[in-house]
Amino acid sequence: MNSNSTDEAVELLQRVFGYAAFRGKQEAVVSHVMTGGSCLVLMPTGGGKSLCFQVPALLRPGLAIVISPLIALMQDQVDALVQNGVAAAFYNSTLSFEQKRKVKAQAINGELKLLYVAPETLNALDFRAFLQSLTIGLIAVDEAHCVSQWGHDFRPEYLQIATLRQELNSNIPLIALTATADPVTQKEVRTRLGLTSDPVFCSSFDRPNIRYQIALKKSGKEQLFEFINTRHAGEAGIVYVMSRAKTEEIATWLSQKGMKALPYHAGLDQNTRRTHQERFLRDEGVVMVATIAFGMGIDKPNVRFVAHLDLPKSIESYYQETGRAGRDGDPASAWMVYGLGDVVQLRQMIESGEVGEAFKRLSQQKLNAILGFSETVRCRRQALLAYFGESYPEQCNNCDNCLEPQNTWDATLPAQKALSSIFRTGQRFGAGHLIDVLLGKETERVVQFGHVKLSVFGIGKDLKEKEWSSVFRQLAAANYLTVDPDNYGAFKLNEQSWTVLKKGQQVFQRVDPVTTKAEKKARKTPVQPTDWNDANTELFQNLRTLRLELAKEQNLPPYVVFHDSTLREMASRKPSNLSELALIPGVGEAKLKRYGQAFLEVLRT
Repeated sequence: MNSNSTDEAVELLQRVFGYAAFRGKQEAVVSHVMTGGSCLVLMPTGGGKSLCFQVPALLRPGLAIVISPLIALMQDQVDALVQNGVAAAFYNSTLSFEQKRKVKAQAINGELKLLYVAPETLNALDFRAFLQSLTIGLIAVDEAHCVSQWGHDFRPEYLQIATLRQELNSNIPLIALTATADPVTQKEVRTRLGLTSDPVFCSSFDRPNIRYQIALKKSGKEQLFEFINTRHAGEAGIVYVMSRAKTEEIATWLSQKGMKALPYHAGLDQNTRRTHQERFLRDEGVVMVATIAFGMGIDKPNVRFVAHLDLPKSIESYYQETGRAGRDGDPASAWMVYGLGDVVQLRQMIESGEVGEAFKRLSQQKLNAILGFSETVRCRRQALLAYFGESYPEQCNNCDNCLEPQNTWDATLPAQKALSSIFRTGQRFGAGHLIDVLLGKETERVVQFGHVKLSVFGIGKDLKEKEWSSVFRQLAAANYLTVDPDNYGAFKLNEQSWTVLKKGQQVFQRVDPVTTKAEKKARKTPVQPTDWNDANTELFQNLRTLRLELAKEQNLPPYVVFHDSTLREMASRKPSNLSELALIPGVGEAKLKRYGQAFLEVLRT
């Protein structure tokens, strides 16, 4: 892209979207696509992926087709584009016959620049024929990791995208975008979308505004309530749990505690799911308690926290789910508690699943990776980014391990005792019974099975029950023992077990914290910018009130009018006229004309 084209792109960015300059790799991507190039873009959630295809779509001739996996996501993006004065529409199963006819007519008449479609729609023969009658200038594939058959969000319809491109015109530039792809997934995406000879634009996976915090699960609900109440009271957040029943339980419990909490899972009827999702998007301060069925299509920028009450299945899942916090760049939290029960349950689910052995092995490897991340004593950000092949040389000072460094201890002898207890009791029992044996407790079951006569009975009295629970948990996390799904989660020995028992392999484990100093320190850290004061806070809230009124009048989520970060800039700079307001990031030409006077009135009063 020559200098004139660059100037044209920057001018459009300012005029339409209200931003004075591109960020990071955006300009390089836009330049490449503008000249007809295809590529894969790896950019973290909140990193500005959408602009990478929206700007070229507006400057290139023809219509841009945007393939998006979820209806809520495409509707949000279309609403936001229309607010910015862009001719955009979506075509999916929610539209009536008449609405579909109108969108097709707009596309044929050249009245649209971007058309968002669901992957299922692309597979309909009549729609593919319709596309062949149009001048297509660009194909954008959002959430491109959905093409990976090994991934956690696989959508089989994505496999047809490369064929569609060949049918239309193989020279049409294709841009694939995702925030979640390890090196193996990246290779698969490029292969399946026909991008093997095209460049990859990879931004840092780091989300510096997110604070990572992981603790042992003691009393999960109470820990969750304390975290929200002390750190994010009245703010929007997502709580992920493993089961449908648990979403209902936790949402009800939080509601009884005075929070605006709603459940979301695939078992709810469609109307309830849609109503709850709309409340989360359009109301302020709603906490959504959900299974992984919720979230990929959520474009809400001011989610201030994502909490996990159960361990995710992989680091990819964890990264994508926590990435829904702080999309606006303001401080946000990724909080999680987990325990030995999570490890046992997930290993059981993997082994008992009706999938091939290769997929089971991959799932176990991914589980081992998230367990290692949870138990690590190093900087969380370093460990997380290393998984995606990125180096982060410094301590981040924005995670629990940096704020309160963890101690380790030589647990080789206790590990040998623990593994011996598994062997001596016949590899038929879980942690609770084994701990009773090690502590020399003559419980009914210990006596019943004759385990009082074993050599391992009572050899673990030097440690307390909680300490033994930690030893077993960390042995399971490090794959020094195996969970038997066919025997109620009993522990069994594996090859790594014998490296400890027979070969004297050293085992180092983290010392579980007695007090949560990191949590206390985190609570004291100001969420607002250092120059933020009470007057700014009051003005910011007044601007949010106006935004909510304007959004309700148009049946839109508030953030489609303006992001919190834009309102915060208004409250800080206090522009006094339209020219000054136009300099606020996020205030484009259309929004200045539509909302400028109303917001200036609040700023003046």
